[in-house]
Amino acid sequence: MLDLTTIRAELDRHYDLAPSVALAAQMSDIHARMNRAMPFPDWAIAAPYVAAINRLKAERGAVVLAHNYMTPDIYHGIADVVGDSLQLAIEATRTTAPVIVQCGVHFMAETSKILNPSRIVLMPDMQAGCSLAESITAEGVAAMRARYPGAKVVSYVNTSAAVKAASDICCTSSNAAQIVAAMPGDTVIMTPDKWLAQNVAAQVPQKRIVWWDGACIVHERFTPQDLRDFRDWHPGLRIIAHPECPPDVVAEADFVGSTAHIIEWVGREQPAKAMLVTECSMAANIADAHPGVEFLGPCNMCPHMKKITLEKVLWSLHSMTGVVEVDPAIAAPARLAVQRMIDLSRQLAS
Repeated sequence: MLDLTTIRAELDRHYDLAPSVALAAQMSDIHARMNRAMPFPDWAIAAPYVAAINRLKAERGAVVLAHNYMTPDIYHGIADVVGDSLQLAIEATRTTAPVIVQCGVHFMAETSKILNPSRIVLMPDMQAGCSLAESITAEGVAAMRARYPGAKVVSYVNTSAAVKAASDICCTSSNAAQIVAAMPGDTVIMTPDKWLAQNVAAQVPQKRIVWWDGACIVHERFTPQDLRDFRDWHPGLRIIAHPECPPDVVAEADFVGSTAHIIEWVGREQPAKAMLVTECSMAANIADAHPGVEFLGPCNMCPHMKKITLEKVLWSLHSMTGVVEVDPAIAAPARLAVQRMIDLSRQLAS
């Protein structure tokens, strides 16, 4: 557990982190990317941290990879690469930076380390876990293999390195249906998200898909009635859902896709009113790029993602703590599963 009192005292000795209207005004180009989500007074508080982090990034030769669920100050203020799990995994294979700062949850940092074993990967808060990733173990994968002999195991990238190592290939919500369809055999095991598996099963009827009983605490809380109520309250509303939502929720949506596909859809369709049935920061992060779109609730916040803050990122870069390590014996087979996903995704896209 990070001792924030000690961290703050140490950071105050090295950086001027007091709120600054003047600095915020100087950095107005950054604020313009998140003006709808972050009022100027809040930006005056965040700007000193953003400035300090960006200076340290240059000194350390660091790159910041940030998931789409990060808060706007991280997403727009300090990230070098933003995206969903697939995009971040691909970019992790391309970076030449000696230091990678992972703004996301722990399995994402593990994935970056798996793909970059010689580089330093920093996790600003090691307690930023994932309920979905923690629902499955390598022993669970072995039990599924024993129950369905010969079936290939497709594990969501939202899993630990040990689970990836026990799997044949990984997938993300962007490519799950395509990867499952490409697997040999009639039966495919999907872990750990039962809702993603069931939604994929509807898209790939030629396969018998069996699944682990896991779910995301953000997406499983939405209900079909939530969506119907908002349609009644807001005529003309377009609803976009993430495939980690239960199938009866997905059935109520106008579009279903990964976070990357959601962003693409909003940019292409430009609906007057949109509701993103996913994590709260998604709409905030794309709002200023689409001024003609009114984003409406509900949304559910991921408590794990929100453990990553500007303060913790600054401390991690300042102290070079929160270094992520993966046992080489686990990293090697896990790398194969992730690389197979990346290679197959590129092959299917070509």
